[in-house]
Amino acid sequence: MKKLWTLLASVLLVACIGGNDDPNDITDKFDGTRNIHESFERHSDGSITYHAIPWGGLEASVRDRNLPVDWSGYESITIEFAEPLKHSVQVKLSNKMRTFGRVGITKLRYYFDGQDASQVDYVAIQSSDSCTLEIKRVYLTPGTSAWETTKLWEGECSFGNWENGINIPASQFLEAQDGDQLEFIYQNDTSDPKVEYWQFKTIYDGTTTTLEGNADQLNEWGCASVGNSGVFRIHLTAKDVKELRKIGLFVNGFYNIVTQVNLLKRGVSIEADTEVK
Repeated sequence: MKKLWTLLASVLLVACIGGNDDPNDITDKFDGTRNIHESFERHSDGSITYHAIPWGGLEASVRDRNLPVDWSGYESITIEFAEPLKHSVQVKLSNKMRTFGRVGITKLRYYFDGQDASQVDYVAIQSSDSCTLEIKRVYLTPGTSAWETTKLWEGECSFGNWENGINIPASQFLEAQDGDQLEFIYQNDTSDPKVEYWQFKTIYDGTTTTLEGNADQLNEWGCASVGNSGVFRIHLTAKDVKELRKIGLFVNGFYNIVTQVNLLKRGVSIEADTEVK
């Protein structure tokens, strides 16, 4: 009888864990760690306790029939934590898209925003130091808006090792609104084979204050790490718009080459037809 009750309890636990009916929730796809010295436990509410070591990784395989999935129809992935982060984290998608989450946040939302999300194999959550992460849920948000583009700057600016940058005057932001996006079209500078990461830093011109719109993704020096060549976007807040209208923008970084900067304004909504496979 005891074995029977144990079996029934196990079945009920599995049923509870697998009972999420949100088709865009991928929390249950996290099924392994990258290092044998790491571990994780899944709870009855679907949440995960992850015991991390520096730059190990809790990984979700999202392949469908052993093939990469196409997430082009989604605008972002969100990781919710049950407790404020004590150490910064990195989120990687198929080793070509990545973002950082700073200490103290409980939610990290990473916008795909023009990057190539058509061939995604895995999602990995990594910690910068040994710690325990309490992960409530991880989910995708379908893209439901069209965006209208206004060119702010065009040319070729090679950041190098923080050597060069771009100034965009306040007059270029007079039409900006809360919720608009700044878009940087860039490619990685691979001239130095020792460089293994690429970064942007965006500040209100003439200050050391970084934009607020991507604050959760910045490291302790105010820098955002980006993946392979493509597009980097920042969703502007009301404070960002106020400061940019007043003093403008300065952007530089580490080994990226920027060829265009745009302001994206939200247009009409579009229907999304997406579902995680």
